[in-house]
Order: sequence, then C-alpha cells, then structure tokens
Amino acid sequence: MSRLQPLAEVLLIFAIFFIDGAAPVPEVNEPYYLGKAIHYWNPEWAKNDFFLGTADTHQVFYFTFGWLSLWLDPTALAWTGRILTWTLLAWSWQRLSFAVLPRRWFAILSAALLVMLIKNFHLAGEWLIGGVEAKGFAYVLVFLGLEAVVRSRWNRAWLLLGAASAFHVLVGGWSAVAAGLVWLVRCKDCPSLRAMLPGLVGGFLLSLLSLWPALTLNRGTDSAVIREANRIYVFERLTHHLSPADIRINFTIRFMALSVFFFWLAWRWSARADDALRPAPPSGEATHDSQRLGAFVAATLAIAAVGWAISLTADYDVFLAAGLLRFYWFRLADIAVPLGVALFAAALIARELRRRPVVGRSWLAVAVLAAGWNLGDEAVRRLRPTVPPSDSKLAPESLGEAEAAQRFLAWREICREIAESDEIPPGAVFLTPRMNQTFKWYSGRAEVANWKEIPQDAQAMVDWWQRLADLYAEDPDNPFARGWLPSLTDLEPALLKELGRKYKARFVLTEAAPPRELPVVLQNEYYVVYELDDAE
Repeated sequence: MSRLQPLAEVLLIFAIFFIDGAAPVPEVNEPYYLGKAIHYWNPEWAKNDFFLGTADTHQVFYFTFGWLSLWLDPTALAWTGRILTWTLLAWSWQRLSFAVLPRRWFAILSAALLVMLIKNFHLAGEWLIGGVEAKGFAYVLVFLGLEAVVRSRWNRAWLLLGAASAFHVLVGGWSAVAAGLVWLVRCKDCPSLRAMLPGLVGGFLLSLLSLWPALTLNRGTDSAVIREANRIYVFERLTHHLSPADIRINFTIRFMALSVFFFWLAWRWSARADDALRPAPPSGEATHDSQRLGAFVAATLAIAAVGWAISLTADYDVFLAAGLLRFYWFRLADIAVPLGVALFAAALIARELRRRPVVGRSWLAVAVLAAGWNLGDEAVRRLRPTVPPSDSKLAPESLGEAEAAQRFLAWREICREIAESDEIPPGAVFLTPRMNQTFKWYSGRAEVANWKEIPQDAQAMVDWWQRLADLYAEDPDNPFARGWLPSLTDLEPALLKELGRKYKARFVLTEAAPPRELPVVLQNEYYVVYELDDAE
C-alpha cells in the first residue's frame, strides 16, 4: 500500500478538483484562450476575426497544448485540457502538501480546504480550478517550485518558476519575486547567490519564452496610445481585478480576515514545532523548512500591499497608476493565502491529533465539515443542468432560470446553423451581441468585437474599445461613457449597414425582437441573422 498510497491521494485530489471545476463547457475564459490556441494552429478557423488576429501573449501554451485542436473540436479540447490540468495540479499539490506535512491522506484534506478557501475568500477574483488556460499549467510548476523551496533545492526551484513564467509571465514572475524575498529574509542556511547561479540563469532563459514577447508587445507604439490602453485596461475593463477602489468591500474584508488567520496559523506552527511531523533532510542537503512557505505567502501579501499603495496615486496621475496596476499585484496573494491556510491548518490538525487527540479531532471535524459543505454544494450544482458559464450573460439577470436556458439553447442552435449554412461563407464577419462570449466557439465565424475578448497590445486595445463604442455605446462620440445599449436592435438599419461597411461585416446576429427591416438569413424564437446586403 505504501507505494500506491501517493497515487491514491492524487486520484482523490483529482476527484476534488473535478467536482469543484467541472462546470459545463465552455467556462468563462475558455473561448478566449482556447479560441486563440485553435486559431494559432488553424488560421482558417474564424478567419478575419479582429481579436484572433491581435498579438499572441501565451505562445508557449498555444504551442504546447493548442495542437490538439487539429483533431479535437472545441468542447473535446476543453475537457482534455481540464483533465490534464487537474491531474497535474493534483500531483503537484500532493508533493507540496507532503513536503510541508509528511503524513498520509492529509494532502486530500488540504486540497479540499484549498478549493473552498479560494472560492470564498479571494480578493480580486483569482481562481485555480476551472477552465483551461495557461495559468493552470503555470500553477503546477509553481507548486513544484514551492516544494523545492521548502526542501532547500533552490536551483530546481528557480528552473521551475522560470518554466512557470514561460506559461504565464505574471503567475510565474510574481512567484519568482516572492521566492526571492524568501531567500533574502528566511534563508540563513540557504545556498549563496553564486551557488544558485545555474538555476537563476536557466530559469531566466526559460522565462524569456514569455517575457520577451511581453516586453516587445508595444514596441514602436506611440506613448499616448500606450497610456490610454493602460487606462482602458485597468479603469474601464478589468477594475474588479486590478483597482482596489473598485473591489467589493466585502471581498476586501473577508480576504483580510483570512490573511490574519493565516498569520495566526503560521505563528502557532512556528511557536510549537513538532519535529515528528517534519521530515529529516537527505544526507548532504540543507535543512528542510516549511516556514519558508509561510514566508512566501507573506511575500505575496507584501506585493499586494505595494499594489494597494500604487492605487492611491490614481487621483493624482491616472495614467501612471494604470501603467503600474496592470501587472496584477493581487493575483498571486489570492491563491497563496488560501494555500498557506490550507497547508498550515492541516499541519496543526495533525499535530493536535498527536498531542491532544480530543482537540485535534474537534479541529478535524470543523475542517472536514467546512470543506465537505463546499464540495457537497458543488456536487449538487453539477447534477443540475445549467447554462455554461460563458453563456450566462446572454440573458438579462431578471429572467428566470428556465427562460435563460431556452435562450441559451436558441443561441447555440443559431450559431450552429451559421456554421452549416451555405449562404454564409467561412470568412464572413458578424456584428454580435456585446456580452456574448461564444459566437466563435459554436459557429467558427469571425466577429467585429465583444466585451470579453480584450486584446493585449496597446494599439489593438484602443481599437477594440473604439469598436465597442461604435457598436454598443449610447453615445458613440464619447467612447468612454459607461452607458451601453441593451441590444443591436436599438440601432437603425442604416446605421447597422454603415457599421458593417466600416468593419467589413456582412451579417448581424442579434435578438429577434423587435424586427429590423433587413434581409433575414436565419431565425428562431429568440435570435435572427440579418444580411447587410450592401456591405462587403
């Protein structure tokens, strides 16, 4: 059993991740990232699409995973990627958990606590288990890098964090910064900078696979365009991730409470260490120190605090604040604090079970109930047929669940009819509803713009915002107005034709009511495809 036990743990952790993340396909970010990956390998898919033609910023992910799209349709590609990601995350989590707490089965408890805490105590909306994208693979490498830090294998850690940066430059990059802070403040017996040079150089070279494209993304772009793109990115489109002033106050309170709880757990674990719960390092290796994990979490909070301080400059220089806040200062702490709480809580429970069994069993019961309640709630939700997360904003929130489901089915059906229609050529471009995320996913056709698919290079970002203003703003002359039209049906046919000519769109997919005086190509109860007959 001893040889099979780690495998059994990984399988059970995978089951936890599956229950937590197995929402209907596609998840919120899957059309965005997988759409780019599909187009990377097959430029004919959604040919002429504006977003898909913008600069690629996750080329390692597209290259290493996207090739599967040559044989798999988007839904099968998403499920393949989810299963692969969750399996690797389960394996890497089991290794990290065992490095901190070398006790059988406790990795399962810590994994269940992790998903519960990320879901309920995040600050800026970061998540770990869910749809397929580059950061899932990056976090696998971050977990393995943290295991190496705990075990004092620093050269390995730098290589792993460099590889994480290659998949996702911000996830891996901020993790490397936090690990560097750990080395500075928590490493009396750690190797010297010179001794770590091979790992540092190797990790940096790996990171260049993603870092160099990011650094050269706006090369040659006018500085005024870059400043405006940063402002749009931070203060118009992604305020909930990047601007503390726009993060809900209840999110801030609960995250701060969890951070305080983490420091209490770390203090308890450090103040009354139990050597029986800590593995002896192999001969010739430096001392194993799980407190380095606590220092890593504290470092991520320090990074978040710097981001918070930067946000205070927005009232004085909005462009300076936007230029700095766009680096997601809060992303890593959203994962690291739940990670630290999950691991140290499991370690303290194991210690109390050894020292004070009654107290330990009480703590264990509380942890199992909290984690079990979360998994049970998710399991019940998975048994109910629901609209995929990416399609959840097609219908107004005021509609009931049944009508929202009917609208989703009608949307998917008309998109599939578009894909099969002989009247609609493969390279056709569409005007589509602003909040849709899955038009390309189901139809394989191009669109002018939507709210979700924001480009990453500055010029394309400004162009994208102007497209949104032209198509959906109540006042197109003020592209940064916060008022949006409910539907493309609010535009007169003459204006729709003018927009079609401007953006080379030949068709409009919009709500069926009220009807417009345009040639109808396809129609069902909720949606209609019009042809802009004089637009080429």
